Amino acid sequence: MPAPASYDAVIVGGGHNGLTAAAYLARAGRRVLVLERLAVTGGAAVSARPFPGVDARLSRYSYLVSLLPRKIVDDLGLRFAVRERSVSSYTPVERGGRATGLLVGGGRARTRASFERLTGGGREYAAWEEFQALTGRVARRVFPTLTEPLPTRAQLRRRIDDDTAWRALFEEPIGAAVEERFHDDLVRGVVLTDALIGTFADAHDPSLRQNACFLYHVIGGGTGDWNVPVGGMGALTDALADAARAAGAEIRTGHEVTRITPGTRAAEVEFRTGTGDDTGRVGARHVLVNASPEALAALLDEEPPEPAEGAQFKVNMLLTRLPRLRDTTVDPREAFAGTFHVAEGYDALATAYAEAAAGSVPSAPPSEIYCHSLTDPTILAPDLVRRGYHTLTLFGLHTPARLFRADNTATRAEVLAATLAQLDAHLAEPLADCLATDADGRPCVEARTPLDLEAELRLPGGNIFHRDLAFPYAREGIGRWGVETAHEPVLLCGAGAVRGGGVSGVPGHNAAMAVLERPV
Repeated sequence: MPAPASYDAVIVGGGHNGLTAAAYLARAGRRVLVLERLAVTGGAAVSARPFPGVDARLSRYSYLVSLLPRKIVDDLGLRFAVRERSVSSYTPVERGGRATGLLVGGGRARTRASFERLTGGGREYAAWEEFQALTGRVARRVFPTLTEPLPTRAQLRRRIDDDTAWRALFEEPIGAAVEERFHDDLVRGVVLTDALIGTFADAHDPSLRQNACFLYHVIGGGTGDWNVPVGGMGALTDALADAARAAGAEIRTGHEVTRITPGTRAAEVEFRTGTGDDTGRVGARHVLVNASPEALAALLDEEPPEPAEGAQFKVNMLLTRLPRLRDTTVDPREAFAGTFHVAEGYDALATAYAEAAAGSVPSAPPSEIYCHSLTDPTILAPDLVRRGYHTLTLFGLHTPARLFRADNTATRAEVLAATLAQLDAHLAEPLADCLATDADGRPCVEARTPLDLEAELRLPGGNIFHRDLAFPYAREGIGRWGVETAHEPVLLCGAGAVRGGGVSGVPGHNAAMAVLERPV
């Protein structure tokens, strides 16, 4: 139990953003206490062994890294590394009765040849390169701003200094840019998917929430590359917790915060431990909340924001071998090393969205799959590596929480079967034949719906971003760092902050900077 004393900062929640803030503040000499509800820190960025009797440590929820600035790793001296994937993506398709696909990776010449083989000419590849150059320019100019005070909309536009890019990404629905530049349905779909990861929207949604999602998916590291965390995602949060403790922060797991009472210059935090029989309270000059805006409102006993809704279906699998593909021109070790797109043609994505929006499970659920162990075999025991075992991580799109509310268990099974059937259509052997079994003889498959994520991690509606992503510029009512609240001592350092979402540490960094700017 923490002593009933006052801290410079109490951090509610020990996810990666809370740990980032704790490490920065403790290194600056502040007295810091982290209170985490669960028995372990890490939140959604954890590694686990989900299959009994099998020594495979998987990134259970979040699984790739793009938005984590090198600045945070260097500032905090983190012992953490990522590896680039050898292939960006592979998308299988059947055309003219022939199994083929689009491979992006292996060098420009190979990528160009794949485009030309699929589309019959060089036009789509030229458009692809032009669009990649456009998003690359935006990435290089926008990504460094994520750890700076929020620019205004006008300042960010001047910094980008590209009217075409600004219109395509910030003003018009992303569907317009995709349709203007590309003609092939499969190529269009591959481009659009970055706008839909964790975001339930149509390509032409007037809200532009799909544009904000697209932006965050293409600016990471100033390149848009999505990298594999060495040792699994838990390696990052373990390193952050180590950095925070080494700097003097106190971390208490099994401590659930139940109320925050803010004053003008300080706040009081109430909590319970274990089964709830033990309670306590501490005072703090600042309280940083690494939880959703909904959770923050509940802790403050205030009117909650509009409910959030997640729309993703996460599946972890362990295989005894990678399955063979119907497209024999591509080695499975390449196809699954990057993002393996399934049922993600442009029209198929639109159909899946329309079906889900109407309240039905998509007839062809779209998904993205990749194999962590091809890039980082350290997550598997040496014996499993020697025997050729591999992981598969599947992220399903357009499966909003509303579809599961009537019967989460039955709908989970329905969506899993339909999603894997779409994958099987591109395999030369059933995926079921390749699945490993656990100590109890059950297939090594773990599926999670938005409602499961809500129950396990308290993600509102299962939304991995806590709420719709926001463009990374200031607007009325938002403070200098995008983490401020209506109460001066209370800051939001979770994914729901402006410039939140993804495994980035950015909200944690920015909340710490907001605190350190204030008088002691």
